[in-house]
Amino acid sequence: MNLTMKMASGSMLAHHAAAILLTITMGILPASSHAQDGTGAAPENATDRTYGGGWDCDAGYRPGDRGCVEIAVPENAYTTGRSYGNGWECRRGFRETAGACEAIFIPEHAFLVSSGIGWECERGYRENRDACVPIMLPENAHLTEDNTGRGWACDRGFEVSRDSCLAVDVPENGYLTNASRGPLWACERGFVREGERCEAIAVPQNAFLDSRSGGPGWRCERGFEAVQGACVELRVPANAHLDRTGNDWRCDRNFQLRDGQCILGR
Repeated sequence: MNLTMKMASGSMLAHHAAAILLTITMGILPASSHAQDGTGAAPENATDRTYGGGWDCDAGYRPGDRGCVEIAVPENAYTTGRSYGNGWECRRGFRETAGACEAIFIPEHAFLVSSGIGWECERGYRENRDACVPIMLPENAHLTEDNTGRGWACDRGFEVSRDSCLAVDVPENGYLTNASRGPLWACERGFVREGERCEAIAVPQNAFLDSRSGGPGWRCERGFEAVQGACVELRVPANAHLDRTGNDWRCDRNFQLRDGQCILGR
């Protein structure tokens, strides 16, 4: 065979090989692409979509290079029907650990919470690391819903003192407040706290008891003002009136205060 014939033969073989490669590529790539995006004919373990065309993998399968591949579901797990993520979740009472579902440890005197991913101690026990220990309830105390702290609170009329409940010392003319924070007792109406006692409020003439905080415990009646612990009658000048408090005055509209008098403005 001469050189020209050999070159022609080699060119035909190369062209033929390129055509075969192109055919294989055209046949494989669309199939792989279709397997990923859910287009084309539905492969095994897949179902055609009702609307919009295409297909979806059946439950327990996810799209792969050549169709729908089975999801490896570990023991004590179930398939989620979702194509993203693991495709499975652990059953109630188990948690995912290194690709498996491990049983949640529940200590004695505890129970699995409703979410199924943790535990709580039974009433009368409190959490201590990975165990539930009995709550030592002192006298004059009751159990609370807090199983991570002390687990108990003092009854009304008692206050916490280390691990016991001591009676609250309420002075004469005082009462329990039932407050969870702050003072445990307060003075009755007409009395003010002075240290650990309740002292009677001295209400001057032309005044009445006033429970507003920050004041002396009393307030002057309307038309009077407080002056050095007494209520003095207000002297309202002409063209003036009592203000909204009733314990001071102000000039009428269009009048201005000058030297204690209300003068018509210009």
